[in-house]
Amino acid sequence: MQWLDTIFAHCEALPDHPALETMQADGTARRYTRAELLGAVAYWIGQLGQCERTGTHPLKVGLVTRNGPEWVVADLALLAAGAVEVPVPLAFSSDQALHLLESVDLCLVDERGAERLQEWFAQAARPCPAIRMIDLDALPAPVAGLRRPTLPAGEAVCKIIHTSGTTSRPKGVMIRGAGLDQLLASLRRRVPTGRYARYLSIVPLSLLIEQVTAVYMTLLDGGTVVFLPRQVPLLGEAGGSTRTVLEYLPRAAPSAMTLPPSMVEALLVACRQQPDEDPAARNARLFGTSDAAFLACGGAPVAPVILEELRQFGIPVYEGYGLSENSSVVSWNAPDCFKPGTVGKPLDHVSVRLSDDGELLIKSASLFAGYANADPSSCEVDADGWLHTGDLAQIDRDGFLRIFGRKKNLIITANGRNVSPEWVESAYKSLDCVEQAVLYGDGLDELSALFVLAPGTDAQWARKAIHEFGLLRLSEVERVNRIYVVPSTPAFYATYFTVTGRPRRELIWEYIHTFKHQEDPCLTV
Repeated sequence: MQWLDTIFAHCEALPDHPALETMQADGTARRYTRAELLGAVAYWIGQLGQCERTGTHPLKVGLVTRNGPEWVVADLALLAAGAVEVPVPLAFSSDQALHLLESVDLCLVDERGAERLQEWFAQAARPCPAIRMIDLDALPAPVAGLRRPTLPAGEAVCKIIHTSGTTSRPKGVMIRGAGLDQLLASLRRRVPTGRYARYLSIVPLSLLIEQVTAVYMTLLDGGTVVFLPRQVPLLGEAGGSTRTVLEYLPRAAPSAMTLPPSMVEALLVACRQQPDEDPAARNARLFGTSDAAFLACGGAPVAPVILEELRQFGIPVYEGYGLSENSSVVSWNAPDCFKPGTVGKPLDHVSVRLSDDGELLIKSASLFAGYANADPSSCEVDADGWLHTGDLAQIDRDGFLRIFGRKKNLIITANGRNVSPEWVESAYKSLDCVEQAVLYGDGLDELSALFVLAPGTDAQWARKAIHEFGLLRLSEVERVNRIYVVPSTPAFYATYFTVTGRPRRELIWEYIHTFKHQEDPCLTV
């Protein structure tokens, strides 16, 4: 893994440069230098070499920690030691976590990870795996003259990333070290050097895209990975709030971030609060510097009008597209390779084409090594090596991609009209009062949708605003006629949306049908 060797070389060349930083509640920060990072990684490589494993397979280790320096040290040590890493989201249910951990040899944990393991295994029929606690401040001092470790062959599987499938148990995507080599090399050619001087991580590192951008791209760029205070929930966790993240942005002074759509929308709301503000003052208020951060987004569509309005405020957001089966990024807009309304051009090592029915097919050197478990939503790699993504797309004459939504989610109404729900949903989410929109209408005479309302929004007013927006901005085919609204609560998101913010469409449809004739916060017009 050449990229990992490059990170360790940076640690040797700039030993006193900060690599990791955790903000504290009192306004201070705990920093770890590159020498401390390399020393901690070397220590844990040695510890992993002493661990017992089941059978002859490589050591398989669950990584169960909060976002923070411990996660980064454990990750780099596991990669360098040739282990197979299984990152486990702390927000997972007991059933999901037990499924991920059923074949691991041990778990690396921090205090919060140890608590979650105890909760997950409290009623389990099998014992909890052995655990090793990571405490960076308790490690022995780094050995003087420490050299970077010899790395394993890159073709081996280095991670199993679990993503949502059609069942309650997530599917495991097996990532190759050589695939990450190709991916990171292409990304670094696409993004100008120096953009990742300071990266603020606001979503769980169990997500592969956050590992790639927050940790690997930042450390490869000689930058510093910055973490929120430990007590602040991340976006995608219970209690996670874009409002809270916005408060910490100027303190962190990030030069780069990868944002979920909810954070993009929150930035626009913050810009609208002072529309006549000088651009430098706006950047200082939002990002703590005179320049806007390099902001990427993906995971779900963002309405083009939102991105355009942010650009007019002097804050460009570069939309991209990817999936774990390609080790994350497939295509990406960047300052020197940008087209509004698209998810960018494919990375240099990725080839793309469309099937006869418009499905995006990709072929690349960063494709995964297969699935650790089967799921009906699994992507197929055909005999010619093309991955069938399940996404409907368009490739324009300049090679830029537009993604319209999931093939399996395509709505065909009773009148035979085709509607891609994701783009209609993104249009409705341009309303300030709408946090989420989930569209239905397959085989029906009219479209229905559930709208999750922003806190403090009056339901009757919101239903009227949604109805009027449809009349003014959408075609008759795309317009929602049956409007259901529900207030935004952490409990609702935990039940009806995935960790990455994607709707659990079947569960939400059941919710609508169960409660629409009863007294419930869910209303209809």
